[in-house]
Amino acid sequence: MVETTSSILAPWSSFYILIGSAAASLTGLMFVVITLVTGIDRLRRNPDGIGTFSTPTVVHFGTALLVSALLSAPWRSTVWLAATFGIIGVIGIVYLARLMHRAKRLTSYKPDLEDWAWYTVLPFVAYGALLAAGITLRIVPVDAMFALAAGATLLIFIGIHNAWDIVTYIVTEFADDSSKPE
Repeated sequence: MVETTSSILAPWSSFYILIGSAAASLTGLMFVVITLVTGIDRLRRNPDGIGTFSTPTVVHFGTALLVSALLSAPWRSTVWLAATFGIIGVIGIVYLARLMHRAKRLTSYKPDLEDWAWYTVLPFVAYGALLAAGITLRIVPVDAMFALAAGATLLIFIGIHNAWDIVTYIVTEFADDSSKPE
């Protein structure tokens, strides 16, 4: 039996509505957090940490939202959808390579093993899943849909962990700044 695009995507619609809603909400919360910490002088003087840790978290949430939006659209064929996910996967992997380079150059903070795992290795797995799904969507669509679901879900959980990590780091490292008179 030949599967149509709608028969492949339809069973996943509720899942991607949930993932997309979560990604959008969590992205909004990241904007609130960044807005709240902009008053900390040391963060303003050295914004490398935000670019290396906070921005990728928003990118991961945004990617999960994009995946959800793309899979909620009424595609007539999987050709362009597969190509799009392949491109997203490649862009994500290239972005992670840039982040690794940036993280190695940081002078104000040296990432530890946990940071490398959550900010580079696990996102690499997630974007690799999106790339693999893009490559295999036309060949084994059911397996590719599970790879897309795994990649998007992993990006959400990475983002949740990293957002919490960022907030707790800022609170513990910079709490004294907020109590100093100006």
